[in-house]
Amino acid sequence: MSLVKLTIKGISYSQTQNGAYALILNEVDGDRKLPIVIGAFEAQSIAIALEKEIKPPRPLTHDLFKSFADRFDIVVKQVIIHKLVDGVFYSSIICERDKIEEIIDARTSDAIALALRFNAPIFTYKNILDKAGIFLNPNSADADSQDQDQDDDGILSTPETFGLDSDGKAGDTYTSFSLTELHDALEKAVQDEDYEKAAKIRDEISKRES
Repeated sequence: MSLVKLTIKGISYSQTQNGAYALILNEVDGDRKLPIVIGAFEAQSIAIALEKEIKPPRPLTHDLFKSFADRFDIVVKQVIIHKLVDGVFYSSIICERDKIEEIIDARTSDAIALALRFNAPIFTYKNILDKAGIFLNPNSADADSQDQDQDDDGILSTPETFGLDSDGKAGDTYTSFSLTELHDALEKAVQDEDYEKAAKIRDEISKRES
């Protein structure tokens, strides 16, 4: 299976689920985005790694792992998001020490937080991106700066506190939606740049179609 390289676009705040964020990954040679719902601690750790000038007074868990690895000459070579089951992404960290390569299972949020600290590339398999990626039509040569500004709405470099929805619920459920309604809701969520909601709807569609 062919690997697809991903880059981090940013972190999208949630307006529906308290304590969760959507990490947005971009396909390097394409127009698809891969939203992954992560926890607040992991979102903070990734945001701090993205903001190179932010140095916490004491090392975070991922910073401690980096220091530990450096001390024992362990290098993270790459991260691969290799499986998607019921909306959960599974990842592997490819490490090397003394020219011996090891593969370590990890949560995707942890793997990406470490990849940032080691400047390691992030990959996924094409079939995962085909299944879970959100395709956005490119604006071609007619794209202007306003389009780019709109595309960046809702993307954070540092975490913020989430609120609940208008009904006071911790998040939306889509079990009562038909497939047609789900696809319509997914398209609207993408247009509104609500990637956290789009990820949830996409996961529900995947469950129905699997």
